[in-house]
Amino acid sequence: MCSNPICYRSPMGTLLPNHPSPLKTLNPNLTSIPIRKGFKRFSSSIAVKPVQSISLGDITKPDFPILQQELVNGKKLVYLDNAATSQKPTVVLKALNDYYSRYNSNVHRGVHTLSDMATNAYESARTKVANFVNAPQSQDIVFTRNATEAINLVAYSWGLTNLKLGDEIILTVAEHHSAIVPWQIVAQKTGATLKFVSLTEEEVPDVLQLKEMISKNTKLVVVHHVSNVLGSSLPIGDITAWAHSVGAKMLVDACQSVPHMVVDVQSLDVDFLVASSHKMCGPTGIGFLYGKSELLSTMPPFLGGGEMIADVFLDHSTYAEPPSRFEAGTPAIGEAIGLGAAVDYLSEIGMQKIHDYEIELADYLHESMRSIPKMHIYGPAPSRTVHRAALCAFNVGTIQPTDIAAYLDTIHGVAIRSGHHCAQPLHRHLDVNSSARASLYFYNTKEDVDTFIEALKDTVGFFSQLE
Repeated sequence: MCSNPICYRSPMGTLLPNHPSPLKTLNPNLTSIPIRKGFKRFSSSIAVKPVQSISLGDITKPDFPILQQELVNGKKLVYLDNAATSQKPTVVLKALNDYYSRYNSNVHRGVHTLSDMATNAYESARTKVANFVNAPQSQDIVFTRNATEAINLVAYSWGLTNLKLGDEIILTVAEHHSAIVPWQIVAQKTGATLKFVSLTEEEVPDVLQLKEMISKNTKLVVVHHVSNVLGSSLPIGDITAWAHSVGAKMLVDACQSVPHMVVDVQSLDVDFLVASSHKMCGPTGIGFLYGKSELLSTMPPFLGGGEMIADVFLDHSTYAEPPSRFEAGTPAIGEAIGLGAAVDYLSEIGMQKIHDYEIELADYLHESMRSIPKMHIYGPAPSRTVHRAALCAFNVGTIQPTDIAAYLDTIHGVAIRSGHHCAQPLHRHLDVNSSARASLYFYNTKEDVDTFIEALKDTVGFFSQLE
């Protein structure tokens, strides 16, 4: 038992005080931490200067095997593309391997031991996800291939059933394509109208405009929780209350919030919320939809086939209750189990701890990037009242974002994203075709940011000479 009143247990099992001695072993996989950079190695008999405390990134990075590899010029990978997908800790990789090597079987209806083990693990993962977002019951969680499919499920099942000519759907210009395109299709089929909220001068969605746009014709509001380009967040609780005041439903794209902060669907009172496993340390190929039970129970099936039925006759079929009604066919069993392991891992760290650490990283990243000439970072500047997500989409002068990303990767081993980030309408609104984006997660450190900044300065210098 740790005698320190404030202790932290690494997700890999190591019990640590929040301010551990740098001479102790911090993690079974941790061989060295750069806390004495710039000093020569001295005899242990000679006093050394106090060292900085170990960050959450230092503690958790050894849990991710992929982050230990060297890419180019003997440099370790610096992975700053977490808004696109996160890396996977050893416990998630082990959970996947255990399923496929020990109890691989189809779920539900099987009576043999392997099927029972697989079913229990699969449904346990659903319960873990429900608890993670504080859903009232596990049946409110529907497993899907990804968040995109989850939004399409709502669009085709709830949207086509409930929307009609004259109805309005409110979105912002900052939405991901997966939150726009399905509703364009539904609007074309039903006659409903899409209305888009613009940005303020600070490059954030105009919440006051959104509030004024809501009317008796509004039937659905579809917004992100955290923007994958602007790094800004929206007051989901307030927006939900405004929508409900006119009888409209609320759908939240939480792909950039669920992995990074505490998200409570009951407190927010949202009707639907979607997220993806692969952005929260879990496997690709699975996401989830949270839906209020009273809504899910009235929605028709999204796909037909096995598992989603109660009875099948030659002339008709009856359907299972949610969530089975929306999970036709053999599901992504291993992926769901891996997602459950990821939820356990994140929960062991603590989502508030992750969020607090990432706010610190976000401020450090933004401030460091501002030192580079001709730098334009999209979205709001951080302040005491504005907390950015730990990501920065940016352009530097006239240098092409793809050139920046390619040079950083090839020369420095730093991985960032370039392109429109599935947000073409937003980039057009910003009057650019694309941007580069650096995005952090809790296993990143300030040293990663420093490496990125030095590499970015070298990259900008190289291309500036060519202009």
